[in-house]
Amino acid sequence: MAVCSGGLVPPPFDARAARPGALGPWPRPARAIRCRCCCYARPEPAPPRRLLLLLSKASAADGSKPASAARGRRRVGLTATPSPPSFPSSRSRRQPKQHHFYPRCTPRGPAPQSRDTPPKRDTGIASEKEWGINLLDEAVKESGTSEDGSTWYRESGEDLGENGYRCRWARMGGQTHDGTTEWKETWWEKSDWTGYKELGAEKSGKNAEGDSWWEKWKEVLHQDEWSNLARLEKSAEKQAKSGIENAGWYEKWWEKYDAKGWTEKGAHKYGRLNEQSWWERWGEHYDGRGSVLKWTDKWAETDLGTRWGDKWEEKFFAGIGSRQGETWHASPGGDRWSRTWGEEHFGNGKVHKYGKSTTGESWDLVVEEETYYEADPHYGWADVVGDSSQLLSIQPVERPPGVFPTIDFSSSPPRTEEPPGMPPSPME
Repeated sequence: MAVCSGGLVPPPFDARAARPGALGPWPRPARAIRCRCCCYARPEPAPPRRLLLLLSKASAADGSKPASAARGRRRVGLTATPSPPSFPSSRSRRQPKQHHFYPRCTPRGPAPQSRDTPPKRDTGIASEKEWGINLLDEAVKESGTSEDGSTWYRESGEDLGENGYRCRWARMGGQTHDGTTEWKETWWEKSDWTGYKELGAEKSGKNAEGDSWWEKWKEVLHQDEWSNLARLEKSAEKQAKSGIENAGWYEKWWEKYDAKGWTEKGAHKYGRLNEQSWWERWGEHYDGRGSVLKWTDKWAETDLGTRWGDKWEEKFFAGIGSRQGETWHASPGGDRWSRTWGEEHFGNGKVHKYGKSTTGESWDLVVEEETYYEADPHYGWADVVGDSSQLLSIQPVERPPGVFPTIDFSSSPPRTEEPPGMPPSPME
């Protein structure tokens, strides 16, 4: 792996501009950090593929919005206010190259080609096309040794179960002759007589430097037991860990849609670079009838005990709603600074703005402003259905006449995603 260098700024955001200078300098690396890793750390717009993703941009305060907020937005008018603190992430729109989709399950063909590139940070949920899942209609079990001594294998098959359950799958992988570099990948599609369909993939790998990574992606179509509506869900989990320093990251992304416009999107993120760690959580909820809730919460800390963060939330319906947030900083000695702010939008062109800080600042006034907010998701039911053709084309096992699917109504109503605990053990 090539040695890469770049100025890494691990803290995910900077509240210096928002606080009076009573707390001394903001904790930040005094110099550029040099690292050797398997991720990418080159400046935008074209980061190299083989980089532990890292942490260079890691949750730095770059002022960008998350994938769901960074794309185009539909606005409902009634009042423009100062933007609440932004939070990072933008989905990669890079078009994959055709060789990424080399069909490695062809029986009696050449050895499968490794796609052992680690996942990239803040790229959201990939599309079906980007994964390039290609399942065979026949069972295959092959293995071999290449000229350089590396070994490989590939398998494919089909599992059947009750209620018309069918899972078609393919597994493949390989490693170098000394085992220092390894990759694995699994594809699957599932279906049953209830109309459930699932398309998914999982891959992992490691290299000679000790860097390791793991990624899982899934799309699901099913009928909601409580609303009886078709529901489509997408999710992705990714993590990577450096083999030569205490650095790594973990992300979980999800999107949920139903046929009446209900939409939920969110992400949980964690990262670490040597003595600094950071977290981020955000969510968007649209009820399909004009009500919207958005929120974000992010914070960071050092091993010495310095902590800082910010969070905000907005709720709107029919032009009426509120925004509120807080930026804060805590020192190892227990000193804490914070600034809170809020807005009340009345739907009549008037906005009540208020706030205060621990250094004595305060404001409370009513101004005339228009109100702007996203009443509908920029990417909704029609979009996700149009981009899920491979999922929708999954064919279940034919149901015999007079046989009906068994549906379980005993489960509790669906819940929103709960914040995760600590990342998986490889990240600790």
